Amino acid sequence: MGLIENAKTYTGRDLETIFFRPMFVGENAEQLGIRVMYNMPVPTTIQMWSPSSDVLKRYSSGWTGGNSATRVQKSIDMQKLKAEVGFSASDYFQSVYELIVGRSDVNLDDLTGSELEQAETEMFRAAIAESLRVLMWIGDTGAEKYNMMDGFLTRAAQYSESPTVTTYNASGEAITADNVVELLKGMWAVARPELKALRGEGNLAYFVTTDIYEAYEEYLDGHASDGAYIDLVSGRRELTYHGIKLVDMGITQYISEGGTASSYCLLTDRRNLVLAVNTSDYPGSEVRMWYNPDVMENRQRATFLAGTEILDETLMVWASL
Repeated sequence: MGLIENAKTYTGRDLETIFFRPMFVGENAEQLGIRVMYNMPVPTTIQMWSPSSDVLKRYSSGWTGGNSATRVQKSIDMQKLKAEVGFSASDYFQSVYELIVGRSDVNLDDLTGSELEQAETEMFRAAIAESLRVLMWIGDTGAEKYNMMDGFLTRAAQYSESPTVTTYNASGEAITADNVVELLKGMWAVARPELKALRGEGNLAYFVTTDIYEAYEEYLDGHASDGAYIDLVSGRRELTYHGIKLVDMGITQYISEGGTASSYCLLTDRRNLVLAVNTSDYPGSEVRMWYNPDVMENRQRATFLAGTEILDETLMVWASL
């Protein structure tokens, strides 16, 4: 136990490169299915450039040019977040040791402090990543739980009151294989032309709850064809509707904790949903892991900034069922 009792603190460059950056860049960022901005200056401001569609003019002498692009600026509301976890010494060692024995390159007779530290860091990092993933979808500052910041679903509901946003509401009945296509088709039908024009870029997605995802999968299984049979037996790596990918947000177990399950569907461009994380511009940002001998407990703490934003509320269709 002596090696695990050594306190570890990540700040500055180590906090970025060792702890947080592996969570929000590369494949890990792509798995979230959205746009991730890491360590942008605070206040985090996004410049959205839209090229002009009317730059061609009949040839004539003289200067007839204007602005080649229009710019929209939007700031992301960043919130201070803290994660704290405590384990009894025995439970802590059991959790860390389990991560180590699962690796084929570890000599269990000669465990070094570095290997224990990597396992400890990975365990805490995975807990923060999952908590932040849930918060970015269902966070609501006005709720009793998950109220540290507003997530995408909360922001989408707020924007749906604007006349510039088209909202599709189904009849209110439960989503099944019989009516799920009606939902997807209906949302596409009322989408604004600007959103439909982005389809060819391959970044449009239906972000859905698990019940909608499974209903569409059941709908596809019901088609009598060789392809449907193969998919039924082997499974599908992903689901698409007319070339637009369905992304399961994986939040059903969290939104149903209050006893009333809900279904959500958001049609938008992946780049329109932004999660911003900052560990450099907030004084006191750090990750600490230490052993408290007074209570015989291993403790972990992380402090950082995070926030979400929907860049253009006109480029989405929202459904709450």
